[in-house]
Amino acid sequence: MSKYFLLLTLTSCALVSPLKQSSVVKGKSRTDYESYAKNFMISTQGVGTTKAAKYAIDRGGNIFDAAIAASFAISVERPHSTGIGGGGFMMIDHVESKTKTAFDFREMAPQRAHSKMFLNEDGTQDTDRSLTGGLASGVPGLVAGLVEVHKKYGSLPFGDLVKPAIDLARKGFKIYPGLAKALEAEKDRLCKFESSKKIFLNEDCSPKKEGEVLIQEDLAKTLELIASDKNQSFYFGKLAKKIANSQAMHGGLITTEDMAQYVVKERKPIEGTYRGYKIVSMPPPSSGGTHIIQILNILENADLRSMGPQSSQAIHLTSSAMQMAFADRAEYMGDNDYSVVPLRTLTSKQYAKVLYNKINPDLALESKDFPIPFNKIFLKEPDHTTHFTIMDSKGNIVSSTQTINGWFGSAVVAEGTGIVMNNEMDDFASHIGGVNLFGAIGGKNNLVHPKKRPLSSMSPTMVYTEKGKPLMALGTPSGTRILTCVMQTILNVLEYDMELWDAVSATRYHHQWYPEYIRVGDPGFEPYVEKQLKELGHKIVRKNLGCSIQAIKLESDGKLHGVSDPRGEGLSLGF
Repeated sequence: MSKYFLLLTLTSCALVSPLKQSSVVKGKSRTDYESYAKNFMISTQGVGTTKAAKYAIDRGGNIFDAAIAASFAISVERPHSTGIGGGGFMMIDHVESKTKTAFDFREMAPQRAHSKMFLNEDGTQDTDRSLTGGLASGVPGLVAGLVEVHKKYGSLPFGDLVKPAIDLARKGFKIYPGLAKALEAEKDRLCKFESSKKIFLNEDCSPKKEGEVLIQEDLAKTLELIASDKNQSFYFGKLAKKIANSQAMHGGLITTEDMAQYVVKERKPIEGTYRGYKIVSMPPPSSGGTHIIQILNILENADLRSMGPQSSQAIHLTSSAMQMAFADRAEYMGDNDYSVVPLRTLTSKQYAKVLYNKINPDLALESKDFPIPFNKIFLKEPDHTTHFTIMDSKGNIVSSTQTINGWFGSAVVAEGTGIVMNNEMDDFASHIGGVNLFGAIGGKNNLVHPKKRPLSSMSPTMVYTEKGKPLMALGTPSGTRILTCVMQTILNVLEYDMELWDAVSATRYHHQWYPEYIRVGDPGFEPYVEKQLKELGHKIVRKNLGCSIQAIKLESDGKLHGVSDPRGEGLSLGF
């Protein structure tokens, strides 16, 4: 008897054993994260952000207005993760026009950027230059993206949608655990820049603590300018000059010309299917949608349901599919405005079948099984980015992931603006084989080039029934783990028939080719499952993935069901 059949026998009890799930954050209950409603549902990573979205709808706005209000509010509420000094992606389904579209307001490399800007004289990678200081920043796109979405789909006056964010910045909010953790972790970087220090730190460079009120007066004034003239000051006037001056002061490359030349891209979503369900997600420069579909295509060849979601054999097959996708990510993915990305092949059922047949049911894949000779150095993987999802009863959907990349981005606040500048240039490959903050390896398609957009894993995603009706929308932060967390949540619903709460809160795991281990979050695998995985040759590392899924599902009774990940500090609110 092969190990494959032996494992199926040994793990059959996994089908009847309790599902291992993450517990809710201390001091909260399930009702703080889950909601049911008939008309609208909002799931975001911040209480103030969810309330800002509701503010827009309460005033007669649509969910696209709500998304704009949420975007500005979350820029204030999660300054360590996102902001108007960064960018992102937004997936939209606009029912009235029968339009499914992807807005790309990802940062762009400055005109003076070049492929060797993060290399030392000896050709080695200087990771600090791409992470901290002026040189780390790309041209921010968030404001331009929100203006474009409003132009096409908004109904309320733009300035009204910025008001909740202005109030949140001026009145302040209590520092919550996630922000306090980020402040403590990044205090040394923030202390290097007086403009950052005065907002987030005390005079002695100690961080502000949990429970203290964080007020961002300069940011409130900046938001008031944006509320009055949309993107004019930001890209062509007073704010653009302040950003450019700050860049010059801190060794950055962004000029007023770079700001004025920023362009929002509206792209065709990437589409695939899983057992008849339609998956619609973000195309390049995100790798997320492509590899979510690729992994699901590989796994469609297996009978995962009979194995059970947390059985060793299902984990082995799923992890192997992840490894293969990340090997392809390193080789092929990049901004397809500048490189040829073989999307049709990567998302095809035929290619997925070839990859599936390479999986040995009795043995873990190793890096030597992939003939791509890349550098094997890996860096720390902290938690970043933000996500929110909004849906209404008509089937309109917004799913958006936004970021400044690392915690507090480049650590530079543009003087006099309150804007935390991104360190998105780190998402480019410094050289072929170079690695970024999340340990992802870079190939030639992701080398730095003027006006190019760096590769991302952000994966705002929408799922539809066989008849084309909206079923679910979701997304999450957390770097390269984004695509595997989104994929697993979809798999939990479509393959394992889990309720949305169980699908979101279930134990998650991640494998990205390098490092050569399965990373599993709390509460981990069952001991006997972990033992069986090790017998197959897998290494297991217990470390939370940092994902915070924000999901909404249209249930069979017509109600909208929202879940904000219980691992986080968000709020799902329906009405």
